[in-house]
Amino acid sequence: MTTPDPALPDFADVLGAAARIAPHAHATPVLQSRALDAEAGAALRFKAEQLQRAGAFKFRGACNAVFALDDAHAARGVVTHSSGNHGAALALAARLRGIPCHVVVPENAVRAKLAAIAHYGAQLHPCAATIQAREAACARVQADTGGTVVHPYTDPRVIAGQGTAALELLTAHPDLDALVVPLGGGGLAAGTALAMRALAPECELFLAEPAGAADGARSFAQGRLDHDFVPDTVCDGLRGTLGAINFSLLRAAHAQVLTVEDADTVAAMRLLWTRTKQLVEPSSAIALAAVLAHRDRFAGRRVGIVLSGGNVDLDALATLLAPAA
Repeated sequence: MTTPDPALPDFADVLGAAARIAPHAHATPVLQSRALDAEAGAALRFKAEQLQRAGAFKFRGACNAVFALDDAHAARGVVTHSSGNHGAALALAARLRGIPCHVVVPENAVRAKLAAIAHYGAQLHPCAATIQAREAACARVQADTGGTVVHPYTDPRVIAGQGTAALELLTAHPDLDALVVPLGGGGLAAGTALAMRALAPECELFLAEPAGAADGARSFAQGRLDHDFVPDTVCDGLRGTLGAINFSLLRAAHAQVLTVEDADTVAAMRLLWTRTKQLVEPSSAIALAAVLAHRDRFAGRRVGIVLSGGNVDLDALATLLAPAA
């Protein structure tokens, strides 16, 4: 019998997070569409996290991290780096607790997402658009403020909070054969793995990753993290590198990575709008795109899909959804 790694969250942490965030987070609905079931040849159940506070699942993890702090640490505030959704979620959670929030933002972040972070009251700190620059700037801000760093996806409190989405989905639909979630840094994916292994151990976990940012696929193939890439994808929320503890949790859950081309993701985004009237961002639509691109893997099965967020850049929407020439 192996001894659990104390640095890794477990299902008890997911349950604790669920209780902690219950006064603040929405229990989002599970949506169904006969048209999309027919399109996929499977019974699809969509966990609608685009209807979560701050418009994405990220509020779950951020809220858990903020409200888990003791009063002394909370008073010094929180610090993070984010291209959008995590920053907005942490800013909202900090505002709810009445503490300062500092967010390091890359210079190429979507303007609508930066506006959301500022709207919730965080102080923004621009930096170059690389992971290294973001991490370095975050360390400087933490040193200057004394705040607690809440990493977007490697923080165990964040992972546990993200796992509450799958906890709700599997509680409502315990008979699912497969779960499909987007893969970027791995916070949602790792949290989903914790809930799935406890509640539905026979269920399979699939990770939808952009072909233009496929460090996860390479890492799983090699059995070690491979971050040697420059992301090139419309899925701005999935450009981060897979975290080490996330990778460990996902390998333990025997997760499988499905890479998806951007064109298929945009087509799935359009399909969700036309069939369900749900506007989700590309980083969310990729989960449906993975199912449609790999129909043989899901045919006849009961499939849970986490729609991770709906913070779309409206200024770029017409261009993004324009039919190919």
